[in-house]
Amino acid sequence: MRVYYKSTYTYKFYCYLIKEIGKLVSTLGNIVLFGIEFLKGLSSKPTTFREIIEQSSRFGVSSLPITLSIVGMTSVIVAMQVAGEMVKQGGGNYVGMLISILMVREEAAIMAGFAIISMIGSSLASEIATMKVTEQIDAIQVLKVNPIHYLFTPRIIAGTIMMPLVVVISSAIGILGGAIASNVVSGLSFKAYFDSVWFGLNMHDLKVCIIKSIAFGFVITLISCSCGMEAKDGAKGVGLATTKAVVWSFVAIVIVDLLFAAAFFY
Repeated sequence: MRVYYKSTYTYKFYCYLIKEIGKLVSTLGNIVLFGIEFLKGLSSKPTTFREIIEQSSRFGVSSLPITLSIVGMTSVIVAMQVAGEMVKQGGGNYVGMLISILMVREEAAIMAGFAIISMIGSSLASEIATMKVTEQIDAIQVLKVNPIHYLFTPRIIAGTIMMPLVVVISSAIGILGGAIASNVVSGLSFKAYFDSVWFGLNMHDLKVCIIKSIAFGFVITLISCSCGMEAKDGAKGVGLATTKAVVWSFVAIVIVDLLFAAAFFY
């Protein structure tokens, strides 16, 4: 009877579910432990200013073209869908306010986060995963260097610093793209659009946007590096670690965004 039971799909699904839950808990635990180790290492100045600048260039400058393209096109699409109808209904004076609030509160940060995860987060994960499976990290430990301090610290600091800058520039491009699209689609003047922008936006929105982007940068880099550090089993492990980093980062920034929305706008 036991042999028959273990051969059923229900039992196999149960075993698979338990295994995946175990992996989930293990990954979450490692991310938390790596984060704590990173915070402990900040007081000992484990990295150099040059390393932070190099990672900042990679995180901010290299990712800026694709990020601006995604955010700009998103704002154009939204403006094309909204501006014409609002002008027809007599709400043209609110188009700029709507687009700017959407960009600053949500769209710029989320779309920039997705772009950076796809381009930079996956790169960080695969880089550290390759070092892990080729035993380069073991060599670093033999030299009595903490790999968390040496590898994680400059990347996390760079991501935390540069993400707000990327999001602010993306928000500006998104608002500008919305103005151009609104003018082309509905004939709404730039003056009416930007008057509405200044009327709708306030410092609270900008502050929340910057704080949220800092959290996004920290979460993306921490998860990407942590998943890379868990890699094993050669090239296959590198691929799995990279995939895990991207998926977990996507889920994490959506959860963080939900928490910010509930805390500041509910």
